[in-house]
Amino acid sequence: MRSRQRMFAAVMRLLLKCLRLGRRRRFRLVRQVEQLWHYGHLCLRSLLYNSFTNGDVVLDSLFEPIYWLVDHVTRWFGVVFVALVIGLTSSIVAIVYICLLPLILQTYTPAWICWHLTYGHWNLIMIVFHYYMAITTSPGHPPQAKNDLTGVSICRKCIAPKPARTHHCSICNRCVLKMDHHCPWLNNCVGHYNHRYFFSFCLFMTMGCIYCSISGWEMFRDAYAAIERMKLLEKERLQVAANQTYYQTPPPTFSFRQRAFHKSVVYLWVLCSSVALALGALTLWHAALITRGETSIERHINRKERQRLQKKGKVSTAHSTGAGWGRGGCNVPLPVMQVFRNPYSYGSWDNWKVFLGVDVPRHWLTRVLLPSPHLPHGTGLSWDLPPCVTEQRAQLLAI
Repeated sequence: MRSRQRMFAAVMRLLLKCLRLGRRRRFRLVRQVEQLWHYGHLCLRSLLYNSFTNGDVVLDSLFEPIYWLVDHVTRWFGVVFVALVIGLTSSIVAIVYICLLPLILQTYTPAWICWHLTYGHWNLIMIVFHYYMAITTSPGHPPQAKNDLTGVSICRKCIAPKPARTHHCSICNRCVLKMDHHCPWLNNCVGHYNHRYFFSFCLFMTMGCIYCSISGWEMFRDAYAAIERMKLLEKERLQVAANQTYYQTPPPTFSFRQRAFHKSVVYLWVLCSSVALALGALTLWHAALITRGETSIERHINRKERQRLQKKGKVSTAHSTGAGWGRGGCNVPLPVMQVFRNPYSYGSWDNWKVFLGVDVPRHWLTRVLLPSPHLPHGTGLSWDLPPCVTEQRAQLLAI
C-alpha cells in the first residue's frame, strides 16, 4: 500500500515538474517573440525614418509601381496618341469641308460666310502651327559639360548639375529646363522652349471646338432628329416587309449619302463638345499657373514648402504691417512674419508678357494673334529680369 502511494506521489511530482517546465519554456518563447518584434520595429523605423515623411510621401511610395507602368506605357504609346490627335482633327476638318461648308455657302448671308471662312481658317492655321511646333521643338536640356553650368542641385538620376526650375523626366530619361510635364498627346516634354506652343495649341483647339459646337448646334439637332426618324422608318419597313401583300409597298428609305451626312454632323458636334470641356478645363488650369508664374511641378513644390514653413511658424499666409496690440491693450510693434513668394513671378500681367514674349505692343498682333516662332526670354539656365517687366519686386522667403 505504501509502495503504491509512493509511486503515485512520484508520478504527480514528475507531472508538476513537466507542467512548470512547459510554462517556463512558453514564457521564454513569448518573451523572445516580443523582443524580436520590438527589435525589427526599431530597425525598420531607423531605416525608414524621415522628418519630411507624411501622408503624401507614403501615398506616392505606394503608387510608385503605377507610375512606373504609366511612364513605360506613355513612352511607347506616344506616337499612337499623336496619330490619334492628327486623325481626329483631320476627320473634323474633312467633315466641315465636305458636309458643312457647301451648306453654309448656300444658306448663309455674305457677311456670315466671310466671318466663318475668315475665323475658321485662322483658327485652323493657329492649331496646326502650334501643334507642329509643340511636338517638334525640343523643350530644352541642360548641357552635359559640368564646367559650363552652375547648378543649384545635383540630379540623382543624371548625376549632373541641375539648374533652377529644371526637373528630370522619367519618360524621356533626361533633365528638362523649366519642365511643366510630359504630354503623351505631344510625345514630348513641355519645357522652356515649347511651353508657349503647348498652351497656344490648347487655347486655339478649345476655341475651335467651342466654335464648331456653337455653330453646329442647329445642324446637330436636325441631324439627330433625322437619325431617329431613320430608325423609326427602318423599323416600319421591316414590319411591312414581314407582312407584305400585293397591295402594300414599304416606306422609302434614306440614301447612304443622307445617312453619312447626318451621322457625320452628330459625330462632329459630340467630339467637339467633349474636347471643348476636357481641354478647356486643362487650358484654364494652365492659364492660372501662368498667371502665378509657376509650372505644374512648381505648383506642387511651392504648396508643400509653404505648408511646411507655416507649420514651423516661419511664414504667414498674408502680408503683415508689423504693428499690433500687445498685452494690456498697448500698441507695440510685433515681429513681421515673412511671406512665402514665388521668385519667378513678376505679377499677373508681367507673367503673361514674359510667357508670350511680348516686349512691345505690336507683339500682341505679330506674336500672339499670328503664328510666330520667336524664342522665349532667357536660356532656361539662369533667370534674369526680362526686359518687358516694368518693376522688380522685392523677393522675400521663397524657393
